[in-house]
Amino acid sequence: MQTNKRPGPSIVFIFGGSGDLNYRKLTPALYNLFLDDWMPDHFAIAGIGRSPYSNDAYREHLLEGITKFSRRKGKQNGHWKDFKEHVSYLQMDGDDEKAYHLITDMVKEKELEWGIHPNVIFYLAVAPQLVPSIASKLGALKICSDTSSTRIVVEKPFGHDLASAHELNALLTGMFAEEQIFRIDHYLGKETVQNILALRFANALFEPVWNRNYIDHVQITAAESVGLEGRGGYFEHSGALRDMVQNHILQILCMVAMEAPVSFEANEIRNKKVDVLNAIRRIQHHEVHDFAVRGQYGPGWKKGNEVVGYRQENGVNPQSSTETFAAAKFYIDNWRWQGVPFYVRTGKYLNQKDTHITIQFKPAPHYAFPSESADSWRSNRLTISIQPNMDISIRFQVKRPGQSMNLDPVDMKFGYEESGGEHAPEAYETLLLDVMEGDATLFMRADQVESAWKVIMPILETWEGRKPQDFPNYAPDSWGPDDADALLARDGHSWINTVQNNA
Repeated sequence: MQTNKRPGPSIVFIFGGSGDLNYRKLTPALYNLFLDDWMPDHFAIAGIGRSPYSNDAYREHLLEGITKFSRRKGKQNGHWKDFKEHVSYLQMDGDDEKAYHLITDMVKEKELEWGIHPNVIFYLAVAPQLVPSIASKLGALKICSDTSSTRIVVEKPFGHDLASAHELNALLTGMFAEEQIFRIDHYLGKETVQNILALRFANALFEPVWNRNYIDHVQITAAESVGLEGRGGYFEHSGALRDMVQNHILQILCMVAMEAPVSFEANEIRNKKVDVLNAIRRIQHHEVHDFAVRGQYGPGWKKGNEVVGYRQENGVNPQSSTETFAAAKFYIDNWRWQGVPFYVRTGKYLNQKDTHITIQFKPAPHYAFPSESADSWRSNRLTISIQPNMDISIRFQVKRPGQSMNLDPVDMKFGYEESGGEHAPEAYETLLLDVMEGDATLFMRADQVESAWKVIMPILETWEGRKPQDFPNYAPDSWGPDDADALLARDGHSWINTVQNNA
């Protein structure tokens, strides 16, 4: 018997209800929450869009998405019939201010039906340029003045640069209280990312050595094995640095580097993350070449298939300077991390899909061991794999069986897949449940967003002012441009590539 503490009655309005994000991610996540008995006793899901759908046709459309993209792969357990009764469709244009009465009418209807005022959640699963208009019209609704029960969820990107991020934050906070605004980054909902905090702060083994005295350097890789997948128009105006480093990677870096919180209250966690962002050493424009590398893939072969170069992709300028690969070295100037480099990289059409964090420890003294043990000596290493595999492994030295004192590195690994029970919930399941519960721990605050932009703006400004002369500079199925290897080689390090069993 389940004893889940479920959220209170909730209505989820999804702007972009007929779009791809809802079809692939949001409704499958809500349905999995329903199957796992996490949804409230009283709830309603209303898709909002301009496409003409009847309620029945809309439900069939969403069921198709669940069958294709849910982690349960179509195993509905007979519950779809119950779930679909909570789903409806509102055909309306988000630009039509007069149509917003449909939302307030539905809230009043459910309030009467349930006998209680529900949580009202507005999920803006729409193009970034539509967010200000929709948010402004929502902000004018009386129900949005209720800071305890009304919430707005905004997808990334949060601005195109520091100035636009500040402008968007000013618009949102001008109509909603900060505690009502949930800036969602799906990476933070991944089980292995959340486990960083448990690993660090629930184990006496790690925290005493989690500092510059014992850690040599940190690597964060977010590699993609695919290309643009039809997103050329978006990516051409974004690039790898904006699309991945400014949000996903810097947020992961914050979780690795933050100080121990005094509680797991949302603002306490977010305060610690902001402290890290503010402590990251600002790269000067004239130093960018020494601290950051960009790349763009050319035509080539990927796993036996011929693929076009970035400049030949649909929606891309044939002379584009947009980077499809970005790597950088950051330093965190505080007591814990002074002098420890944090290397980050991300890119399209790389050798394999692989997001992982590597904590490379300093070498132990060798003086006590005979010379023959030196050949296989390896420093301790902690690796947190986020996708596609979800596991945590620790490398340490052991004596090889035999008469000689020879050492071998071995791994001790915890894998989610092997740990038994159901598959871990997907990121959107965790995050949507948090929104209904009003828990903002895994969501970015306005100052977090702007601090992250401040970290990368010198790199962006330098790259935009200086066209690359060597694009394209890496082949599909590689690990990026040679300069990315040189970035670490100058410090005596090299990139660590994990072996994925399903890459």
